[in-house]
Amino acid sequence: MRRHILPAFGLLVLGLSIAAAQQPPPPQGVPGQLRPRPGTGRQPEVPPPSIMDYKPRSTLVVPEHKVTRAKFPVVDIHGHPPTFSSPEAVQNVVNLMSPLNIQVMVQTSGASGAELKSRLDAIAAAGLKDRVAMFTTVSFRDVAPGWGDRAAQQLEADVKAGALGLGEIGKNLGLGTMKADGTRLKVDDPELDPLWAAAARLKIPVFLHLGEPQEFFQPLDFTNERWQEMALFRERRFNDRARYPTFDELMAERDRMLMKHPKTTFLLAHMGWHANDLARLGKLFDKLPNLHAEVGAVLYDLGRQPRFGHDFFVKYQDRILFGKDSFQPDEYPYFWRVFETADEYFDYYRDYHAFWKLYGMNVPDAVLKKLYYQNAVRIVPGLPTAGLPR
Repeated sequence: MRRHILPAFGLLVLGLSIAAAQQPPPPQGVPGQLRPRPGTGRQPEVPPPSIMDYKPRSTLVVPEHKVTRAKFPVVDIHGHPPTFSSPEAVQNVVNLMSPLNIQVMVQTSGASGAELKSRLDAIAAAGLKDRVAMFTTVSFRDVAPGWGDRAAQQLEADVKAGALGLGEIGKNLGLGTMKADGTRLKVDDPELDPLWAAAARLKIPVFLHLGEPQEFFQPLDFTNERWQEMALFRERRFNDRARYPTFDELMAERDRMLMKHPKTTFLLAHMGWHANDLARLGKLFDKLPNLHAEVGAVLYDLGRQPRFGHDFFVKYQDRILFGKDSFQPDEYPYFWRVFETADEYFDYYRDYHAFWKLYGMNVPDAVLKKLYYQNAVRIVPGLPTAGLPR
């Protein structure tokens, strides 16, 4: 009897395999779907909204804890407030900082030479040297032999005048800036080495914004989760391979440069654009004890991975700093809520950055203190500390 059952079973399996092979593939645009589901490919019976118009109201009712003031004093290491052009301008910024519990604002719209001195004079005249600080900057135009030594000399003069760091080094480095010979200035160009070495000698951090989000380098199609932002802002498309390197090529240049300068303290803006792949950033942290990162403008990625994000912040608690980037006072409380609470499924403040919701990471207090101010005090010598806990 068994001799008849086994062949029959084999024929049944063969028949099912053939039938499965003859099934039409699932409709396009359904990644990961193993077989057609009810309603797949069906068209709406009413005109659909555009991506700009579809803004559904959530019916989810869960506990919420809106946080208008940070739990601990904050150093914003990535500040772009209005220019410190006068004592009144400085005072206006501080007036907006105080209700949020931002104790120190680092102006990373850097200035150099006479302009730096003018900004520092305005801060001193306002009597607010304990609330704001300045980084310096550098121009990478027309890099040619000898540029690095001249840039290092200017950096030394700016630090002597009162600048506490170098940066924000903008995304044009590696993407749009050309050398004097007309070629693209790569991040690891040897002519830049004297500048990074000078920062090590002067014991100041270098604040780097290199590249843009990974998806900005990908095709602008309907699988791209940043489609809306790229469609709205032409200047955020870096997917033309005739003009720009790939994301990974640019990051490789950055990493080679970092490896060459182990004595320089580097701070990566926007988590190095690896907030969507924290394990990748973790590997960099493991290789480079001199490397740090800040959280400016990537809350949309941190807030969609609250458990993994929490564990990452705990593991690398000495390497992550708070920064906001765009100075919009009403946006800071979203950061406090993500970092300080365990709230679920709440709005992000710019829907073209992210169409998804945020979740609280519930970062422990000891880690929050490092994130908010302790790490900044440690890596930025001379940072004002009068209003910070000891």
